[in-house]
Amino acid sequence: MQGLIHVYYGDGKGKTTAAMGLAMRALGAGMRVTVLQFLKNRPSSEVAMLEKLGAKVLRGQANDKFIFQMNDAEREETARIHAENFRRAAESGCELLVLDEALSAVSAGVFSQEALVAFLKGKPPAMEVVLTGHAALEPVMQQADYITHMVCERHPYARGIAARQGIEY
Repeated sequence: MQGLIHVYYGDGKGKTTAAMGLAMRALGAGMRVTVLQFLKNRPSSEVAMLEKLGAKVLRGQANDKFIFQMNDAEREETARIHAENFRRAAESGCELLVLDEALSAVSAGVFSQEALVAFLKGKPPAMEVVLTGHAALEPVMQQADYITHMVCERHPYARGIAARQGIEY
């Protein structure tokens, strides 16, 4: 099977949800799945389920702060962790690789766009790759076979409704 590249991007809800749904589908078909979550360190319901189903999940950063709250040393440590997790994910031998928030990590300056694009250009031919994030990075978009733009038209957060376990995380 030829592995293709999927990009789910934009400011709308559903990017990670779509990527994790595809990971569940791949696991159900007996595929080896690796999920790398950039910029996420807090517990989330989809991670627990994917691990129970046999996915390899890599995540982490210097602390639980948002990137804009980190000092330079924390940002550098987060970038180091992301680079190491990316290396491990790329070498995992999986058939589906989900790079959740990779586009946002590049935009935030804690992951290398050059490394990401070089990987996409030289990825194993049978490996399916999914990338999510807010920004449409042109060098990544040029490599993509699927591009889905998620647009927020309404979100309960604007009415003061906080993220809910099982729905947003």
